Amino acid sequence: MHKNTISAAVLEPGSMVPVVDKISADDESVRRLVARFEEPGRVWACYEAGPTGYELARVLRGAGMRCEVIAPSLIPARPGDRVKTDKRDARRLALLFRGNQLSSVRVPTPAEEAVRDLCRARADMIIDLTRARHRLGKFLLRHGRVWRAGDNWTQKHRAWVRAQRFGERALNETLAHYQATLTAREAAVDAIGADLAPWCDRAPFTDAVGRLAAYRGITRLGGLTLAAEVCDWRRFPTAPMFMGFTGLVPSESSSGDRTRRGGITHAGNTHLRTQLVEAAWAYKTGEIRRFIRSTWPRTPR
Repeated sequence: MHKNTISAAVLEPGSMVPVVDKISADDESVRRLVARFEEPGRVWACYEAGPTGYELARVLRGAGMRCEVIAPSLIPARPGDRVKTDKRDARRLALLFRGNQLSSVRVPTPAEEAVRDLCRARADMIIDLTRARHRLGKFLLRHGRVWRAGDNWTQKHRAWVRAQRFGERALNETLAHYQATLTAREAAVDAIGADLAPWCDRAPFTDAVGRLAAYRGITRLGGLTLAAEVCDWRRFPTAPMFMGFTGLVPSESSSGDRTRRGGITHAGNTHLRTQLVEAAWAYKTGEIRRFIRSTWPRTPR
């Protein structure tokens, strides 16, 4: 599946050699392909998940055909096979799909996908905000302006940044541009957070957000991100299956008497894994602060 073309391999009943055809990726060409079959409801189709999203699956399902979206990382591969073409990939998918050797991903509803994209846009804007802060901080550091009075980006630190002045006009203009970019990034994050907030109380996310936000370290927006990425929690009957989906399980290379485990695999949903790690750090930081407050000697009144 590409943005302009689709390589379609048709495997007839009783045949072991798929017939491959290349069509345009527009909806009309896909419907003409479906019209070739007398009973589209008896045809099962699949394609690899990729940058083209789920629109092809929705078109095929709308035409009455059963369609599965396959996880590319779980497609069996031959170690010695070094030839990769669209035609070979299409034939291999057809044969593996008939043999029930492929793992499909859940296709979200258009409403679920829309909120998920909004959550991911917020994550992208937070990355842009972090980069803007780093650029401004490194600029000041290069010119000997070092903040040593506490944490960065507190009210005191922001006031200190705004008070900086240089002898060279070009440096002052550079500082002004960095500050303007930072202000724009902060405004964008606040704006998209305001757009996301109402979705915490709307179906189908409200129940999941309410339960997740009850955990320490998870905010309502964090719970909405988790709910939008997972959607249907029932497809993970056990905790190890869910952790495998997030890529938060240790890698392992064991054979015979040797057992070797490494870092986490990172082979999963990046957005979901990032949110879970941030929640864990928030929980850990909050626990440390609560412990310090509970054990710190108090001055008698």
